[in-house]
Order: sequence, then structure tokens, then C-alpha cells
Amino acid sequence: MEGPQALGGPGAAENANNYVQVLCCVCGIPIAPNAANTCASCLASSSDITRGISTEVTLHQCRGCQRWHKEAGKWIACELESRELMALCLGNVSGLKTTKGSGQKVRLVDAAWIWTEPHSMRLKVRLTIQKEVQQGTILQQSFTVVFIVRNQQCIECQAEFRQGSWKSLVQVRQRVAHKRTFLYLEQLILKHGAHRGCLSIETFRDGMDFYFPDKGKAARFISFLENVVPTKMKTSKKLIGTDDKSNVSNFKYTSLVEICPLCKDDLLYLPVKTARNLGNINRLVMVKAISNVIHLIDPLSGQTAQLSGDAFWRDPLRPIITAARSRMTRFVVLGKEPVLLRPNVSKRSATRKQKSRLANLTLAREDDLGVNDRQFEERSSVGYLMKSGDVCVGYDLTETQFVDDEAERMRSSGKLPDVVVIRKLYGGVAAGEADASKKRLWKLKRLEVEKAEKSARAARQDAEADDMDEEDFMREVEADRDMRSQINLYKSELLKKKNDKSNPDVMSDVVENNDEEDEDDQEVKLDELLDALAMDGPDPEDIGNVEVEVSGFEEGGKAAMDGIAYVGREEARQIKDKEGAVPQAEFRKHYDFDPDL
Repeated sequence: MEGPQALGGPGAAENANNYVQVLCCVCGIPIAPNAANTCASCLASSSDITRGISTEVTLHQCRGCQRWHKEAGKWIACELESRELMALCLGNVSGLKTTKGSGQKVRLVDAAWIWTEPHSMRLKVRLTIQKEVQQGTILQQSFTVVFIVRNQQCIECQAEFRQGSWKSLVQVRQRVAHKRTFLYLEQLILKHGAHRGCLSIETFRDGMDFYFPDKGKAARFISFLENVVPTKMKTSKKLIGTDDKSNVSNFKYTSLVEICPLCKDDLLYLPVKTARNLGNINRLVMVKAISNVIHLIDPLSGQTAQLSGDAFWRDPLRPIITAARSRMTRFVVLGKEPVLLRPNVSKRSATRKQKSRLANLTLAREDDLGVNDRQFEERSSVGYLMKSGDVCVGYDLTETQFVDDEAERMRSSGKLPDVVVIRKLYGGVAAGEADASKKRLWKLKRLEVEKAEKSARAARQDAEADDMDEEDFMREVEADRDMRSQINLYKSELLKKKNDKSNPDVMSDVVENNDEEDEDDQEVKLDELLDALAMDGPDPEDIGNVEVEVSGFEEGGKAAMDGIAYVGREEARQIKDKEGAVPQAEFRKHYDFDPDL
């Protein structure tokens, strides 16, 4: 601890000329008279303005999440040597604002970090304070405060590791053979942060389980689900224990949320009554999108309709063809003839693109090229996206038998189209490249989930099915601009290489298309991508071969960035407990920090 430093006030020289000088009672030098009749140097050597200020403080840090305890029930995240941690430390020093007994305020003029051993569980801060002890006499003193770091679990970590900590369980299920709807739901949850407060997430082949610490957070999550997908819910509760003295019972609540089994691109054959209620839409429709309502579209005319969740659950519909990869056929576009809409003087003039969204396409199966000359000519609502040579996927109804008797009768009589085009394929997927998924310029963030325990064979089969579902979902995303507007897409590592202008072969893939005749507005644009986040860890096979560099601040780097002084390792060992006084004429600038950080 440094000794107090005597600082003469701004009126010290003037007072010395107006009053008769007296001798200091300690050293005997002539001074202006004061209450103690002591000179500033002797007063500084005999006074301790740090009295009442704690020099040893205990801080609590959660070992699990590395957050620091600020006050009752509140934990904050701070980096070492940061301004936020300095504010937290100073806020825990008792007596720093008002010294004990005197009631006079202490002026904090400087604070600096002092180097400590990384594993010592200690933090040291060198404080410099000022205080006026007599009229015109200002004392300044520097001292060191040691903060002892103790481990203490925060409330969230306690709830996570405590057995039976969850109070409410939300089981989300969809009775289909794939997980594309859950992949889309996962992206919505991440974008809106709906999983905040969730203790853990467990995934299954047909759904996910969300564990919450209380019923309120679970109800908020269920409300989010009801706003993004058609659902129906069942609830139950189980008695865990009862306190007869206080008449308090402890329950665990379980909510089963079932999602509508219809998925994007499913093909439906509507009943006559349902089609009439939806604006006399064609009975053969396809699911365009799923939100809190079911969006339907006529694949031949482009007419759209919306089916509410309540209407679906009252009279459930079953698709005649589910949107599975095995049910889809790849077609090559051989020709395109736009279908112009008839003019309507009662409406505003339509643009050229709106007039030609429908098109008659000449298609051929990709597998039939070079084998036979069979072609199909069908009208499509996504025909404006196509041009000769493009590859698309669709349902081949000529080789399909429907379970629905009425739909099968209509197909056999030739009243249904031979081909229903679903969407256009892009990039390496259209070219049939085996590594097309690795060449995408974008990627998606994923939730941290726990998978249910299964046998090795079942786990391997589920992993293969999950990979196929994820690839199908990525193809849906890159071909649907409306779906991309609801989720976040991030730039992949491959995009950084493509931005290297020194590689013209790579840059040719990302040059903007200036062809005015190209009407494709569904392809992923670079301005839709967000900056990539550190979401992925190193590949397991690369851990043993590549030296991993640990990124972080150097010693004192964070303090310098935040504008806080730092005492290095060598200087910290040479700091003296007491130094000579340096008189000053006025108060120094007050050390400014925000205690609410």
C-alpha cells in the first residue's frame, strides 16, 4: 500500500500570505495555521484515508457458464481485464464511496489491473483515491484491492444439472416419415429465440422434446408454435409431492403438441365440398407452404387458397403423394411457351413477368434421354422460372397408383396431368454432382440437441435418413425465396474463397447475372446471406493433424482496448506498499465507470 500523498488546495498559497504562520507541531517548519497545526507532509504520513475501505473482497463465478454474480439472482458475462469486470469489482468494494465514520466521500481518480497468476483464483486492482481531510488539504493515496474468486453455480446451471429440475415438458410431434418440417421449425426457433429458457432439447425421429423450468416459459413456447404451424394440443400433469403443512403440491406438466401432417410440396386431391369452400379451386392442389395456415396452390393455373388449422383438424386431409425424394422424378426442360393472361380492364396493368408466370413446358425424363423420345407437354405455375436445358423435379402421374379411389379413377380417365412440376433445381444439384452440398455458398445454424439413445444399427439408419432429409430441406430453401425470408442464411467458408478475385475460375460462379431475359427470382442472392458465425467446430479427423490456434487477447490487451491501465508481470512484482508523497494543487479528474455494466 502506498503512503498518502499531501496535496495543497487551490487556496493554500493565498492563505499563507493572509495569516500569521505557525510552526508545525511535528517537524517545526513554518506553515499556515490549521486545525491540527500540522504541515501537509506530516499530516499525510500520519493519516490513512483508506480506513474503512475493504482491501479483500470475494467474487463468485459460475464454473459452468463462466458468468459473474452481480446481485441477488443476476449473473452477467464479463471478460477478464474488461471494463465490465472492473465495474463489477469496484461495485463490490465497500466504503469506496463513503469512508467509515467520517461520512465524507472518497474521490476515485484511477484504477488499474495488476497481473496475477492465471490459476491463482485472484484478481488485483490498484486504486488511487483522493480525500480532503482539512480545509485546503487534499490527500491522495494508492492501494491494492485483492478479489478472491469463488465458484458458485448460477440458477440456470443448477437447474440444468439438478435431477428432475424441469417442471414442464413440451413434446412436439408430426406423424410423417421425414423431418423437413422440423428442420424448418428449428430455423424459425433460432431466428426468433423461442428456445430461450429451455433447459435441454431431445430429438427423436418423429419429433422433439423441450424441457422448461416452469410452466410459464413452456406456455410462451407453445404460443410461438401456434403462430408458425397448425397444431393441436393435449396437456396432462403428474403429482410429484405434497406438503400437507403448507397445503402446497408439486406438479410436473406435459404438453403434447401435434403438428399438421401435411408438408410442403405434398399433392392433394380435395373433396368437392372443400374445394368449393376454398373459392372453387381445382381439386388437384399442392401444398405451397406451411405457416399458421396451410397454403395451397393449383399447380396448373397458379390459383392459391388458404386452409385454416381448425378446418383441417375438423376434416383431416391425406395427401395422395407425399413429398419424398423417392416419389419425385427429375425432368429436363426441352422447351417453354409462355401463357399470357387475358387482359382485365378492371385491374391495374400487369407487368410482363406477371403476365407470363404460367408456361407450357416440354419435358423429358432425365433417365429417358438417349433411351427413348418420350416427351410431356404440361402447363406449370412455376414455368416462368424455366428455360431450355434446366432441370426440375416433379411427380410423374403416369406410373403412379393412388390409394384414393376417386383420384385413381380421374387419373385412369386422363383427366389429371401426366406431370406436376414441383420446383427447379439449382447449382450442383441440377448437374447431378455428388458433392453438390459441399459447394453451397450458404449454411444454416442448428440447435444444440441431445439424441435419444438407440442401438448402433438404428442410430446409423436414423443418421442416414436425417442427412437425406437435411439435403432435401436445403434444396427447398434454395428454390423458395419466401421460405428464405422467414429464416437466417449464413455465408459459408467456401464463399470466402470465391471472393478471392485472384482466382477467376472460382469468381465466375458468383458473378451477378445481368441477363434481362432471365426471370428467375427464386435463386439465392448474395445479399440474402448474413456474416458467417463460429458455429462449427473442427472435424474430428483433423484434430490430431492440425495444430489448433487459440484465439484471445494478449496479457493486458483487453484492458488496453477498454482504456484501462494495466500493470504487467514484472512491474507487479516491483510495486512497493508505500511510496513517497507528491504534492498537487487541485483534485484530479474523477475516474468514470458505469456501475450498471
